[in-house]
Amino acid sequence: MSDLVVVGAGAWGCTFARTAAHAGARVTLACRTQEQAAVLQGTRHDSVHLGAVALPQEVRVTHLADPGALDGASIVVIALPSRAVGDEAASIAARMPDGAGLLSLTKGLEPGTGRVLSEVWADVLPPGTPFAVLSGPNHAEEIAAGQPAAAVVSGDPALSRSVQDAVAGPSFRIYLNDDLVGVELCGAAKNVIALAAGMSDGLGFGDNAKAALITRGLAEMSRLGAAAGARDATFRGLAGMGDLIATCTSMHSRNRRAGELLARGVPADEVEHEVGQVVEGIATVRALLARAQAADVELPISEQVAAAAFGGRPPAECLRHLMNRAPAAEV
Repeated sequence: MSDLVVVGAGAWGCTFARTAAHAGARVTLACRTQEQAAVLQGTRHDSVHLGAVALPQEVRVTHLADPGALDGASIVVIALPSRAVGDEAASIAARMPDGAGLLSLTKGLEPGTGRVLSEVWADVLPPGTPFAVLSGPNHAEEIAAGQPAAAVVSGDPALSRSVQDAVAGPSFRIYLNDDLVGVELCGAAKNVIALAAGMSDGLGFGDNAKAALITRGLAEMSRLGAAAGARDATFRGLAGMGDLIATCTSMHSRNRRAGELLARGVPADEVEHEVGQVVEGIATVRALLARAQAADVELPISEQVAAAAFGGRPPAECLRHLMNRAPAAEV
């Protein structure tokens, strides 16, 4: 039986803890604040993140300020927003139990640099620490309700198999994937394309426009991956196409919802308040473009998302800019 400590009690952190516990793992959920821990300890409910779904009694709840929060973990699971990883990584790395591996659930890039988060963790983790990421079309609301879903885990082979054994169950299937950078780039880039899909919804456009954004978005994601040495098959799999479809179309998608709000004139710095949770696409788009520029890769959809979110360009004008680009072959 694996001992998991899940760091971060947002929607996905709570749901992952619940899923792992139901699969038979011993689970501790380490909240970022004592206040959130007190709510979960007392009620087993967090209406913001879990709605009516209860956190199982067998999940131990603590908080990061607890000196023993990570004690006994064989796998430390990071369910923090990308912008918080840099603040917490060194402290968490210093407290890793001997022999434990680290599994990242975060879908984003390091702000400013565009580095994938495995590189951020490599800077601070003890040498030889097993590392992996889990990604895919995993809306927490559906998984918490017991609906079927699938994901991929990529990174250290032994840790990946341990995660697969510890967490997979009748309603949650996990596949192995050895393309770490591809999986990470998929998880970051798909959120930006989902902002564009939401902008299309907010402007009142239909399925044709969204299908075009999804397919051309997948093309630019794949170009960025190829420049990093990632495999094209990863972008056609669960971490790429699967997560892209879910994030661009679902009523649960906070990134799609954020795009709608941008199209309706809500400023980017107010969108997260309206959504009520972190919107990774807004946090990621400029870092994604910085990475693309360094690799000499063109990301036209992502560029227009940034122009709408931070450049003051009306979303309808962003669409016209995309439609009026020079004729090209489909590649």
